[in-house]
Amino acid sequence: MGSIFDPVQLRTFLAVAQTLSFTQAARRLGVRQSTVSQQVRRLEEAAGRQLFSRDTHSVRLTEDGEAMLGFARTILEAHERAAHWFAGARPRGRLRFGASEDFVLTRLPEVLEGFRRHHPEVDLELTVELSGHLLKRLAAGRLDLVLAKRHPADEPGGGPGPDEPHGRLVWRDRLVWIGAEGTRPDPRRPLPLVLFPPPAVTRARALEVLERHARAWRVTCTSGSLNGLVAATRAGLGVMAHAQGMIPPGLVRLPAGAGLPDLGGIDVVLLHGPGARREGPVRDSAEALADAILAAGDRLHSGWPPLRLASASLDLHSG
Repeated sequence: MGSIFDPVQLRTFLAVAQTLSFTQAARRLGVRQSTVSQQVRRLEEAAGRQLFSRDTHSVRLTEDGEAMLGFARTILEAHERAAHWFAGARPRGRLRFGASEDFVLTRLPEVLEGFRRHHPEVDLELTVELSGHLLKRLAAGRLDLVLAKRHPADEPGGGPGPDEPHGRLVWRDRLVWIGAEGTRPDPRRPLPLVLFPPPAVTRARALEVLERHARAWRVTCTSGSLNGLVAATRAGLGVMAHAQGMIPPGLVRLPAGAGLPDLGGIDVVLLHGPGARREGPVRDSAEALADAILAAGDRLHSGWPPLRLASASLDLHSG
């Protein structure tokens, strides 16, 4: 078994593990799919183990692949810190980062904490809003980097807008219906919905799908706060459309027997603003944070951590 793992192969492995697609991993990395397959094969040879179970329809991590996730993140984080240290030019200055409401209560704070620890010269400013609002701020040059949800490009109405950067896919998930344990909507009555306000991606998808399937609905709670939506759903006021990989504690996915229509997929993407696409300190800082988020992408949708307060020195703007 090889004793040294190639960082390029590890990055490729993480991209496949997070997107569960060799095609999507190739798009993220800007290489051919054959290159991705070759690098994964070489990593599997170095490890002496099969890391993915794959067929013509799906890609899944094996038990050894799950173990490699943690090792890959640790090796790449150490590699990046060493590279930045010895390069001499460490990222610095103000970085305006926007994150969709859904991500703040996952493990994103841990990723941001690690970034600030390794890049103390970067003054990180966090804005928390709905994805639609973040994209408008990004286009207006008021944000440098955004982590947001978007409809997949291969679904109707999906992909980037005409003036929106393509971005990098962090992971692909599915939208599902969630509710309190034991929730069973009455098919004879309008479906009670707990929703983010417009222009939320999940709201638009839920209403579009219900209208297409001629399923009556009514809004029982609207809140711009995920905590507010979770509280209402736990109380039994209604059901939510939510990413399967980020289901909050105390809520469960409704079974197929609930009779609700399929909501389709959802992409989580990183988008750079105008300032972060030009050479300079903003771009360097944005790339460093993007690398940290991409390396930890699988951790952001693998369960909620215990509630922790972010550092007091992190500027937070919530809208």
